[in-house]
Amino acid sequence: MMRNGRSPMPLESPNPNYRDVVERGFADAAFLHDLGIKLVDYGPGWCEAMLEVQPRHLQQTGIVHAGVQTTLADHTAGGAAMTVTPAEGFILTVEFKMHLLRPGAGESLLARAEVLKPGKAFHIVESEVFALKGGAKTLVGKFLGTMAVLPRT
Repeated sequence: MMRNGRSPMPLESPNPNYRDVVERGFADAAFLHDLGIKLVDYGPGWCEAMLEVQPRHLQQTGIVHAGVQTTLADHTAGGAAMTVTPAEGFILTVEFKMHLLRPGAGESLLARAEVLKPGKAFHIVESEVFALKGGAKTLVGKFLGTMAVLPRT
């Protein structure tokens, strides 16, 4: 993702153990396991996850269900948000908008999320979802979300 033709500003993590937190966030999410969503890579301010498309992910017309695509985008955005969250905080999605730009048709889906604006109480995060098919990569969805930074109790 690029804003105004430039790469996003590099971010730093306030949590030296952010890698453990992101990995645990994917490993402990039972619904992600049910769907088959896997963490690919991440760093301060960004995260990538992938889904190998199976028949159970498709809606009645043979394309990936909007809920599957949105779950992939949302959890990947949450992973990116956790990379810029202090150790004493956790992330909860409080609002999002999902644009389904093209049919989600392919062998797999790849989501890449980037934090657009980190904050003390909220982070603004964007995800792009790509369908991968036969070596081609097509943008099929765009997600913009607000992630609340909440204290761990």
